[in-house]
Amino acid sequence: MKLCVAGAAGAFGMKHLDALSKIEDVEIHSVVGHDAQQMIAFAKERGIPHAYGDLDEALQDPALDAVILATPTQLHASQAMACLKAGKHVMVEIPMADNITDSRELVRVQQETGLVAMAGHTRRFNPSHQWIHNKIQAGELKIQQMDVQTYFFRRTNTNAKGEPRSWTDHLLWHHACHTVDLFQYQTGEQADKLQALQGPKHPELGIAMDMSIGMKVPSGAICTLSLSFNNDGPFGTFFRYICDKGTYIARYDDLVDGNENPIDLSGVAVSNNGLELQDREFIAAIREGREPNASVAQALTAMESLHQLEQLLDD
Repeated sequence: MKLCVAGAAGAFGMKHLDALSKIEDVEIHSVVGHDAQQMIAFAKERGIPHAYGDLDEALQDPALDAVILATPTQLHASQAMACLKAGKHVMVEIPMADNITDSRELVRVQQETGLVAMAGHTRRFNPSHQWIHNKIQAGELKIQQMDVQTYFFRRTNTNAKGEPRSWTDHLLWHHACHTVDLFQYQTGEQADKLQALQGPKHPELGIAMDMSIGMKVPSGAICTLSLSFNNDGPFGTFFRYICDKGTYIARYDDLVDGNENPIDLSGVAVSNNGLELQDREFIAAIREGREPNASVAQALTAMESLHQLEQLLDD
């Protein structure tokens, strides 16, 4: 299967390239970036056959099967729809759009084309969260509360590699998106009660640097989420599952109980890398002609909740 990675030289584009290299019978056929000359050099260094400065050029290649979009958030929806209309399967990093109108239109285009379109909800695939999900599905655990902290120290417009960004990140549409989706995925319900607060906006970036979100699903489980770009300390997202039978803390691909005793995750999946597992699901769905876990249609539930939260923040 021949894939194109758009945004290949960025922080997450590089992670996708590494993940895809571990999947059998997959070829990185092309890469795309805003600087064509940089991409040509990048592709030559990695032995990738084709490089482009424009996604539309890459989509004209009849040999190309699918695209992974690790591009700026503001481009996600339009680029994902362009891929589908060009007859290419697509996985788009989250958020699949930065507004609800484009999210709904993307789902409509996917349904019209019948191609695989998947959102990059990596948390669904981290072995730590898979272990919890399997226990819930087996009836062995029930979530009472998810307490989540998403913390970065990002007072300048830089990416995960510490390099300048050409676009501005957002606590709600990007980072909260992970938790909003995961909470509803793990409980199997859509939140019917939402609350949200945000702190002052950065004078230059124009975004809130601190945020607090609360959610409740009909069964009674709640989620409390704290987000900050002001936290000077360990960065990332840390999930505490407070359940009827035990407490568990997930840190990316690792899981411990409430007393910091490690949980054995061997056998949960073929890899301990959540991003690799996400990419494997995308490839498998294409090969098997089925809807993937975290399809854009499934991800629309999270986008609807984010839209409601945005309205509460505006108020």
